[in-house]
Amino acid sequence: MAWERLVDQYERLIWAVTRDFKLLDSDAGDVFQVTWLRLLEHINKLEKPERVGAWLAATARNECLRCLAARKKVILARDDIVLEAAAEPEPEIDEGLLSAERSQLVREALANLPWRWQRMLELLMADPPASYAEISDQTGLPIGSIGPTRSRCLARLRALLLAS
Repeated sequence: MAWERLVDQYERLIWAVTRDFKLLDSDAGDVFQVTWLRLLEHINKLEKPERVGAWLAATARNECLRCLAARKKVILARDDIVLEAAAEPEPEIDEGLLSAERSQLVREALANLPWRWQRMLELLMADPPASYAEISDQTGLPIGSIGPTRSRCLARLRALLLAS
């Protein structure tokens, strides 16, 4: 009988907290039940029983936050096929065309650079990149000038791309 009076007195408070968090109805119902369960678990530990309303409101807020955090981690899907399709999006046709166009513009701009700069960039972009010693051997550039030359080369390439 006392429990029913307690629920009657504070149920609207708990529902109001769930509305403030804009939870789905099912989640709000879960928070409502868990809040009362937490009170049942901790009723003997309440230091100020006259402040049970504040305790319920704080507990309901904490449960709402916990519910929202758990909701963010869950991906609802009908089956694994939907998840696989979501994990591997295919580029749009327009994206493919734009990418090919950008690649062509970069190749054309590279062709306007001196041969040693072209070769240096090829070696630097290789997977794995060539060492400065290898770049020096293949291009005739001193090891100490590879970094500054790369910087000038990229600035020139950027200017050529902006001009196109």
